[in-house]
Amino acid sequence: MNSPRLSLFVFSLALTLIGCGSQPALPITAGMGPHPALPEPESGLLPTVNIAPAVGWQADAMPQAAQGLQLQAFAKGLDHPRWLYVLPNGDILVAETNAPAKPEGSGSVKDWVAKKIMTKAGAVTSSADRISLLRDNDGDGVADQRTVFIDNLHSPFGMALVGNTLYVANTDGVVRFPYQAGQTQIRSPGELVTALPGGPLNHHWTKNLIASPDGKHLYAAVGSNSNVAENGLEAEQGRAAIWEIDTATGSKRIFASGLRNPVGMAWEPFSGELWTVVNERDELGNDLVPDYMTSVHEGGFYGWPWSYFGQNVDTRVSPANPSRVTQALVPDYALGAHTASLGLSNATGSRLPAPFTEGLFIGQHGSWNRKPHSGYQVLFVPFKEGRPNDAPYTVLDGFLNDQGEAQGRPVGVVIDAQGALLVADDVGNVIWRVSAAQQP
Repeated sequence: MNSPRLSLFVFSLALTLIGCGSQPALPITAGMGPHPALPEPESGLLPTVNIAPAVGWQADAMPQAAQGLQLQAFAKGLDHPRWLYVLPNGDILVAETNAPAKPEGSGSVKDWVAKKIMTKAGAVTSSADRISLLRDNDGDGVADQRTVFIDNLHSPFGMALVGNTLYVANTDGVVRFPYQAGQTQIRSPGELVTALPGGPLNHHWTKNLIASPDGKHLYAAVGSNSNVAENGLEAEQGRAAIWEIDTATGSKRIFASGLRNPVGMAWEPFSGELWTVVNERDELGNDLVPDYMTSVHEGGFYGWPWSYFGQNVDTRVSPANPSRVTQALVPDYALGAHTASLGLSNATGSRLPAPFTEGLFIGQHGSWNRKPHSGYQVLFVPFKEGRPNDAPYTVLDGFLNDQGEAQGRPVGVVIDAQGALLVADDVGNVIWRVSAAQQP
């Protein structure tokens, strides 16, 4: 058993080492695109820990938008807004949520230290466990009506509307509610559709949802229960995967696997393929492993935990599995090491100017395992005929101040009914709205 004195010592040591670690050998852009640089992995007693302390936005400070774009706050004063969904009538649903509480005494000293460090980053607060509805009645780009749409949920995240049924992904299962257009609150109790892998460990707690175009299936993204299976493979059953759920029966199967922490999902309109963005593994150095986005092939295996970015073996994983490694698919497009790429939205309906018209928007929550920091921005990757065809463009940045503190951290991204981009900021507790700059 770990004594409190030992725990305090380990935590103090961890805090002492914040900001320590070698400098990257490569610029962050070297780990982006279809063929990222993959240097030799680094190893050491302790990983690089470089937290951006969460301070929030002071006074009228806000992120910086790219040229040709303008920015305003769509809604402020939210409680850790993580994920967004646009209803057909233009109402915006926002999941105000965080990780569920863990039982006392669960996890290792390493988990305990990690929690203390993540608290410094603003990533550990109690969960509001609700979905709120935001409505812009006068069309000025600012929500003037806010209601609690559904409460008493369990660390909710993904949302999907099929007909008159709203599906919500709690951290441990998908529930459904009856919905009528225009209603501002749902009082009916949720009905369980199917369970998903949950606690008590529940390392990657977010569960995202997207519906198939015909509404017959839901796809649920479920992250791993560890960095690289250090808690044992038994703890990873059903995890690091995208599940396909039959909306009529609730039956489910694994659609694709080996995806360490798939979060955002989007349908690519030209090809009709499902794409996801994946938060990759840590503790291999500043330049490994790139987060990525990829088309998701039915039955596809993407390497986790035994390999990364195709068949690059992670020697930390025991037992090894060479036969599985040979099946690992190479992701389509890298997004930089440790960027914590979480949000994903296609540009369908966008009224932003070129080049933000065909492609995918990515919300990068930002690094803790890299020096200097990476992520903390919203990117756009242009597509042509269903494939990425250019380097990424920065849509929003300036989330870090000059002292390296996090004023905000972008997560979910969606296109609203007027063609603007909405960005959930879970440290600033704001939803930002990016639109085309007005012509003078």
